[in-house]
Amino acid sequence: VQLQASGGGLAQAGGSLTLSCTASERTFGFSTYAMGWFRQAPGTEREFVGAISRNGGSTVYADSVKGRFTVSRDNAKNTVYLQMNSLKPEDTAVYYCAATSSSLVFGYIRTDSAYAYWGRGTLVTVSS
Repeated sequence: VQLQASGGGLAQAGGSLTLSCTASERTFGFSTYAMGWFRQAPGTEREFVGAISRNGGSTVYADSVKGRFTVSRDNAKNTVYLQMNSLKPEDTAVYYCAATSSSLVFGYIRTDSAYAYWGRGTLVTVSS
């Protein structure tokens, strides 16, 4: 299974970007997985950004992005999105999408060990 993230690029502080992540295989069963977004800035560990439930009815976010970022999904298109608004220079990182069989009910969903499938990542750079 291949998860392909796209939409990264350069943005100014205060601006917006939308990332997409698409599962390449129809047999993946995209709608049976909760999807998460993580990011990793240079010299730091990968950190949780947000996640969305299988049907898109529930979302959870890291405190650092709550109110600015929105995770959504379109199961018909096998795609999950990360809408990023009010971007800050500290949002600069490589962003990864990932798929998990775990539920958003559990705090475990915020750890990268909960996720079985990962995309390659897309770079977001926010200039001040």
